[in-house]
Amino acid sequence: MDHDRTAADAAYRVPPGASIGHVHLKVADLDRALAFYHGVLGFELTQRYGRQAAFLSAGGYHHHIGLNTWESAGAPPPPRRSTGLYHVAILYPTRSDLARAVRRVLDAGVTLEGAADHGVSEAVYLRDPDGNGIELYVDRPRTEWPVGPSGELAMRTDPLDLAALLDAAGSSATGADDPA
Repeated sequence: MDHDRTAADAAYRVPPGASIGHVHLKVADLDRALAFYHGVLGFELTQRYGRQAAFLSAGGYHHHIGLNTWESAGAPPPPRRSTGLYHVAILYPTRSDLARAVRRVLDAGVTLEGAADHGVSEAVYLRDPDGNGIELYVDRPRTEWPVGPSGELAMRTDPLDLAALLDAAGSSATGADDPA
């Protein structure tokens, strides 16, 4: 019986409908973090617990991002060469939505750490005020994803044409978003 269970456990895969529900970040200063996630990135504040925690979302969900100072009020960011969260990736529904988000980030004086075309997606990288890595990205349609000679996914890291991406910010000012 143990052998059957072990084989079943080994064959288990997360169901296709599963997704990452939310991220909860330790921050040093809640107001500073809210200024970034709410003020710059534009997430909606769904609930605040005094000066210790806040929850933010996109589209009315209970929360996509939790921020708290329970163990980190006034603390410095973790050192770069240590274990922990590499980055939080925020997926935008369209290329023009990503472009508008990147424009807001740049207008707020936030420095970009990188921008890449991964074949499957276009991505821009930055850090929040606590040093947490943030990826803002849009997926390409699956039919356009690069595949290798054996049919495997062939992601890459090529330079992203940031100017062309930012041009997409103005292309849907009427509210009609372009497909990614």
